[in-house]
Amino acid sequence: MFPLTEIILLAVVAALAWLWWDSMQAREAAVAAARAACVAEGLLFLDDTVSIASLKPARNAHGRLQLQRAYDFEFSDTGDNRVRGSVVTLGRRVILLRLTPQQTMTTVTRIH
Repeated sequence: MFPLTEIILLAVVAALAWLWWDSMQAREAAVAAARAACVAEGLLFLDDTVSIASLKPARNAHGRLQLQRAYDFEFSDTGDNRVRGSVVTLGRRVILLRLTPQQTMTTVTRIH
C-alpha cells in the first residue's frame, strides 16, 4: 500500500499534467482560430502565437464546469503596425474571437 501522502502527491502531479495537456490543446485551437480569422480578413497574424490573458472556471451550454481561457494576439493590416485581438475558449472550443478595429483619430476643423 502507498502512504496517503504519496497518493495525494501522485494525484496532484496527475492533475497538473492534465491541466498542462488541456491548456496546450486549447492554445492550439486559439492559434488556429486567430490564424484563420486573419487570413479570412486579409490581415497578417504576427508572431504566430497567442498569450494567455485569463483562466477561470465557467459553465458550458450543458451546465458542466469547464475552464474558460482568454488569449491575446497581435495582427497587422499593413505590416507596419500592431493591433491586438483576442480569442476566448471554453474547454477546447473557441467561443469568441475579436479583431479589434484600428482606431484612427480624425481632426475636424470648423469654419465659421
